Amino acid sequence: MKPSRVVPVVLQLSALVVALGTGRLAAAPNEAFLGRWALTLPNGAAGWLEITKEKGYYDGSILWGGGSVLPVSSVVITEDSLIVTRTKDVQRKDASGKVVRTQQYTEAISAKFGEGDTLKLNQLVPKVNGTAYDNAVFTGQRIPALPARPDLKKVKFGAPVALFNGKDLAGWKPKEDKVENAWKVEGGVLSNIVAKHAPGTPAKRTANLRTEKDFEDFNLKLEVNVPAGSNSGVYLRGIYEIQVFDSFGKALDSHNMGALYSRITPSVAAEKPAGEWQTLDMTLVDRHVTVVLNGKTIIDNQPAAGCTGGAMWSDQFKPGPIYLQGDHGTVSYRNLVLRPVVK
Repeated sequence: MKPSRVVPVVLQLSALVVALGTGRLAAAPNEAFLGRWALTLPNGAAGWLEITKEKGYYDGSILWGGGSVLPVSSVVITEDSLIVTRTKDVQRKDASGKVVRTQQYTEAISAKFGEGDTLKLNQLVPKVNGTAYDNAVFTGQRIPALPARPDLKKVKFGAPVALFNGKDLAGWKPKEDKVENAWKVEGGVLSNIVAKHAPGTPAKRTANLRTEKDFEDFNLKLEVNVPAGSNSGVYLRGIYEIQVFDSFGKALDSHNMGALYSRITPSVAAEKPAGEWQTLDMTLVDRHVTVVLNGKTIIDNQPAAGCTGGAMWSDQFKPGPIYLQGDHGTVSYRNLVLRPVVK
């Protein structure tokens, strides 16, 4: 069978610049655009953008709501504007549903400075049928430079706080109001039980679960049991996902058990086989993360450059809840104990 043909949609840079309203090429690039930016996306979701310059070239990475941090296709900086492009594949299918070709579409994001360290951004996305563009505006806030690694030996932690009483969902609530809540408590265990679904069909989405209280910096210890093929996550302060995943036996990856999702890869593989109880010991101090999985340090006081996919917001300084991911599959937790940092 002949493979699908990839047909690129060619966007001339000059036309793109005009379409975005920049109108001209700048004499001197404004490198104030370099750095990390916390984004509030058009739909209100959390995003993140980093613009870098290496060996004379501009480059960038972006997080668009859910999923992973990904490289952008191109970065152009003019005197007063930043232009970033992202490329994605769109499948063309015939009447039977067979993919006959894959077409590449390029969307552009332009930015200008607002007041202070803020960006005014514009997203320009070609319609799939090629008839027009969709346009959306959103905002960005510069993220201050990361501080030096904190000396965890000098950090003082307060009295332990039991987040889960082993009896009911007191102190917790669904993160989403209009999604079915599948979290149950039985035998001292907090479980998200997702109904089985037919092969080849998507699982029914169920709610994530969050603490009613918000926290700043802390140490959090818990036990988790993830079945074969299942997936969850523990969000620190509602924005940093520590991955919970059946990754036993897999090569090291930033999407494996205990990783700071898509950002920091565990230094060693310390996960247990699916269906066994595992311990997670997580510390968040001054935007630095430490993770001890099953007694082994797999992330050692490493900087968190920004939020992860599924974050409640992109502000890394805002207090937030602990939230447990329930929309990816069945998972169980117990013995969740938090110790806040005392300043």
